[in-house]
Amino acid sequence: MVRGVLLDIDGVLTVSWAPLPGAVDTIAWLRDKDLPFRLVTNTSAKSRQEIAALLDEAGMPVDQEHIVTAVTSAGRFLTEEYPGRQCLVVNDGVLSDLRDIDIIGLDNAKKAIVVLLGGAGPDLGYAEPNAVFRLALDGIPVIALHRNARYQTADGPVLDMGAFIVGLEGAADIEVTVVGKPAPDFFAAALGQLGIDGSDAVMVGDDIGSDVIGAQDAGLTGVLVRTGKFRESDLYGAAGDPNHVIDGIGDLPELLRRLDG
Repeated sequence: MVRGVLLDIDGVLTVSWAPLPGAVDTIAWLRDKDLPFRLVTNTSAKSRQEIAALLDEAGMPVDQEHIVTAVTSAGRFLTEEYPGRQCLVVNDGVLSDLRDIDIIGLDNAKKAIVVLLGGAGPDLGYAEPNAVFRLALDGIPVIALHRNARYQTADGPVLDMGAFIVGLEGAADIEVTVVGKPAPDFFAAALGQLGIDGSDAVMVGDDIGSDVIGAQDAGLTGVLVRTGKFRESDLYGAAGDPNHVIDGIGDLPELLRRLDG
């Protein structure tokens, strides 16, 4: 029996913050059925408060407490592992959810004790990844919100930080630690909020690696949607298979009814 649902946002509920077909009705259905859910996202472009406001405008009102982001996971990780240490943050987005962290900019990069990579965007240039590369060669640990190589916008797919992480790991001969999806601790934190085990939960996403296989590795049922960044080739080039594939989020209620028999 499904006792809780985790939903990716970008590519599942929205694209460029416009609701995808069936998204509004599915969120309403989950509420009507009193089925607990959390929205789980790797985005760093918006704070939880901003995400909640945008979803409200799109017809899906949610409290920000229902939103679990990789940024909040990063804050938790850095506070536990590197308390009071100076952190170089490379990120094309907001940092308001990254609290109690001593953040430094590129001009003070040599003082960094740890590096945090957020999302990529048009403002990411050569200087930022090159500075991280040099720090990595000096043994400075590199943390990332995610390994997503691309995301979907209304204008088409665009590169994300994961594409740069691959090059950084190869050039510096390191392994970057990820704190967002598909990290098991990320899913565990969301499940902890729902108070359920992975075996009782479904994760719905458009990224077969970070969303679906990552969730499966954490014990959840993985559901892949054919929207957002999904490409048919994803089904043949991944390290595993989703438990279920649906055309879009509007098909989720019927799938959950079938799973509950």
